[in-house]
Amino acid sequence: MNHLHRTSTCFFLFCAALQFPACGGSSPGAHGASCEVDDVDACATGLTCAETTAGEFHCFGRVFLVGDVTDTATSDGIDAARVLALDEEGSAVTDVAITDEAGDYSLEVPVVRDEDGVPIDTTFTLQGSAQGYQPFPQGARVALPISTADATEDGDDYVIESALTSIGLIPLPEEERFIVSGQVVGLDADSQVGGALVVASGDDGTFSAVTDLGGAFTLFNVVDGTYTVTVYAAGLQVETYEVTVDGADEEGLELSELDEETTTVSGSVQIVEGGGETSVILVVEDTFDELAARGEVPRGFRAPRSGPPSITGEFSIEGAPNGRYVVLAAYENDDLVRDPDTNISGTDIVHIVVDGSDTSFDIADSFKVTQALATIAPGVDGPEAVDEAPLLEWADDSSEDWYDVRVFDAFGEEVWNALELPSVSGGDSASVQYEGPLDPGMYYQFRVTSWRQPGNGDAAPIATTEDLRGVFFLPAP
Repeated sequence: MNHLHRTSTCFFLFCAALQFPACGGSSPGAHGASCEVDDVDACATGLTCAETTAGEFHCFGRVFLVGDVTDTATSDGIDAARVLALDEEGSAVTDVAITDEAGDYSLEVPVVRDEDGVPIDTTFTLQGSAQGYQPFPQGARVALPISTADATEDGDDYVIESALTSIGLIPLPEEERFIVSGQVVGLDADSQVGGALVVASGDDGTFSAVTDLGGAFTLFNVVDGTYTVTVYAAGLQVETYEVTVDGADEEGLELSELDEETTTVSGSVQIVEGGGETSVILVVEDTFDELAARGEVPRGFRAPRSGPPSITGEFSIEGAPNGRYVVLAAYENDDLVRDPDTNISGTDIVHIVVDGSDTSFDIADSFKVTQALATIAPGVDGPEAVDEAPLLEWADDSSEDWYDVRVFDAFGEEVWNALELPSVSGGDSASVQYEGPLDPGMYYQFRVTSWRQPGNGDAAPIATTEDLRGVFFLPAP
C-alpha cells in the first residue's frame, strides 16, 4: 500500500510558525488557522483549507482514501489504473488518482470538519478503470459506500484504508483496443461538469467513463469504429461529438456545455404487493442490456436523488438532457422488484426519448412493483466469495408451478440456466446446484423467476429475485 510522505524544511517551519516577514509575504496558515479556499497557498504544507460545520474555512490535515487496484483473475496490481471518488449523488468530488506499478493509489477527498478538524461522517464511492479491464462499478457489481467514520489519524492527516478502498477489475478478452480522451467544458466556472457519464456508442460497441472534478474523461478499451460521444448528467446539456478510431488513440476531444433547458421526467409507481418504499432510475439506453436488465445510471438520475428508497407513488427526476433512456423501478435492494407479469399493464420495461421539445416528460402508465423472491445464498447482501460451484438457494414462492434460473457473468452474458424446475412443497426454500463456468476472478449472478400456469390462461411469471443480489465469484488463486 502507499504511504503518505510529508516534506518540509526547518526554515519553512520556522517561518510558518512565526509568520516571519522575510519568508516573503504572509505565511501559510498553521493547523486551525483561518484560510481562503481559493488560495492554493493558504495553508502550510501537508494541510488543506477545509470547510467546517460552522461554514468557515480553516487549515486542517487532509483526508485520504488509500487502497489498490488489482486484476481479479491474478490478484496482481494494475499499473496506471484511474481512480476517482464520487459523492452519494454520483458527482465527482476529486480529480483522478493514477496507480503506481504495484497498483497502489492515494486519493485526497474533501470533507467538512468539526471545530477541531475531525471529519464529519461523509460517504463516498469509488470508480476505477484501466486499459484492458471492465470498468468498476458496472452491471451487478456496485460500489459500496465508504464512510469517513472509519478514518484513522496519521499525523495531521486522516486515512481510510479497508477492503472497500480495494478495487478489483475484471480483465477483458484479448483484442486491439485504444483510448479516447477529452474534456467537458462548462459555460462558466460554476458548471457541474464533474461526475458526468460519457458514452461512446456505435456499431462496434458502447464504451463509458465518468468525468473527474474538472470534466476530464478517458474512455478505455475502444475498438476501431465510428462513435457518437454523448454526455449525461442531471442539469447538464452538452453537445455530441463524432469520433473515428482507426488503429490509434484519439485524444483532446472537447465537448462544450450548451445553454439549453433540460427535462423533468415524471411518473408513478404502484406497489401491488409487499408494501415498503422503492426508487426509480433512468438508464442510458445505449448501455442497457435487455436480457440482464442492466445499464449505466448517470449522476442524479434517481428518485429520490439520494438516500434510501422513499418512493411509494409519484416520482420526478429533474435535469435529464436530450437522449434515449430506460426507466427502471425497484432496481435497488429494497425487497421489491418490477412486476414480471407481462400479461398486465405497467410491467413492461419502458423506453423513453427526451428531445428537448418540452421541459417535462410524463410517463402515462404506472410502474407496477411487487414483493421480490428472497435470495438466500450466495450473495444475499453483496458479492460473495465461493470455493466451489455453489448451491443456488432462494425463498419458495408458495403459488408457483415452476422456476426458471439463469446465471449471468459480469459482462451480462447468460452462461448457464436451469429451466422449468418443479415447484416445491412443504419447505421454505428452493434450490439448484450450479453447474456452469466458475473462472477465477469472474463475477456471476443468479436470477430466479417463478411461473404460474392458470387452468384456462397463458403461463405468466409472477415473481423474481432482486436485480443486485445473488452475486458470487471464485477468488484468484
